[in-house]
Amino acid sequence: MANDAANRAPYLLVLHGPNLNLLGTREPAIYGRTTLAEIDAALVRLAAQIAPRVEVRALQSNYEGALIDRIQQDGPAALGIVINPAAFTHYSIALRDALAAVGVPVVEVHLSNIHTREEFRHHSVIAPIAVGQIAGFGPSGYEFAVRYLLEQVQERTSTAV
Repeated sequence: MANDAANRAPYLLVLHGPNLNLLGTREPAIYGRTTLAEIDAALVRLAAQIAPRVEVRALQSNYEGALIDRIQQDGPAALGIVINPAAFTHYSIALRDALAAVGVPVVEVHLSNIHTREEFRHHSVIAPIAVGQIAGFGPSGYEFAVRYLLEQVQERTSTAV
């Protein structure tokens, strides 16, 4: 099994929280018409352009435990994690603790600008353990996050030589 892990391509973990499976049809005035499948496909293409050996492993779940399980399973070996925690942003200490525990860079992404919406959306329990938060740029926010993480990996690799 250890050889399998050594032979696997490096990867970024991309996690999408509750209701994001409805993108494209859910409140398009707020979240746009781009589907989650389109976002994931764009991230795979972007990673292939920047770092062809790096995979993008994406998961969407409406269940907090499924996201935590994936963070614990794949997070420690990931180059970084991009997460749109959606509604979990505001209260999931369990998700925050799982992200903090894996010790890899985390970028929090939101399609809408959570700071200009309802008051309850302004607070993120994820932000304090993330290297950054990107909000309000629609699907491009995910691309900014992936680009940032891949550039950080390339920078670490070039300075380690």
